[in-house]
Amino acid sequence: MAIPSTNILGVRVDLVDLPQTLQLIENFINSGRPHQIVVVNVSKIVKAQYDNFLKKIINDADLVGADGIPVVWMSKLFKPVIPGRVNGTDLMKALVATAAQKGYSVYFFGAEDDVINKVVSFYSKKYPALKIAGARNGYFSEDEEIDIVKQIRKSNADIMFVGFGSPKKEIFINKYKYQMKVPVIHGVGGSFDVVAGKTKRAPIWMQKYGLEWFFRILQEPKRMLKRYLVTNSLFIIFVIMKMLGIKKFK
Repeated sequence: MAIPSTNILGVRVDLVDLPQTLQLIENFINSGRPHQIVVVNVSKIVKAQYDNFLKKIINDADLVGADGIPVVWMSKLFKPVIPGRVNGTDLMKALVATAAQKGYSVYFFGAEDDVINKVVSFYSKKYPALKIAGARNGYFSEDEEIDIVKQIRKSNADIMFVGFGSPKKEIFINKYKYQMKVPVIHGVGGSFDVVAGKTKRAPIWMQKYGLEWFFRILQEPKRMLKRYLVTNSLFIIFVIMKMLGIKKFK
């Protein structure tokens, strides 16, 4: 079934909110076929302007949600309007809860050993009925990839969360989606760090007003200040160019 979508600077974003996304994902699980879930924010859309392979992976994904509130806002300019945000961390938490309730098995892949162990411990205690198919850190060489893929396939997981950076996670999932044979593979980025308590999420009011990037800067000013100033500025420039018809975004 084709999911209706919009286009933000050449990047596809589906017209779904979080509840609709959860329903679609249940359909994906029931189908038994592998599906790649991508969520996009301002930073990822800007990266896609310089990385055509990343853009293709996003546009070819089985479901693309609007991770950031600014992406939802921008859809009001370009139409049609995205009905709501699909934050990657919120989606992961909701899927784990659904898995525990409905008997789906989950696999956690990414981050450091200490972090991934805390994630497994946290969810095992919160949901005693949760079936954890497996877990491993996100540090590996290219030579290890095939063995990792085989381990994931043998786990028979219904849902896998991949917690490493972009575009590494998108490329890995796209490359091995069919070999891993996991019905739903969701790239969650730094969500494991949040669950493990290594980093904090912005307060709800900051999330509502699209200020999570500012909260990240307050937490890690040296690492995040330049990154967000550059990506946010480029995003605004690209939007203005689009509105003025200076550049075609395909």
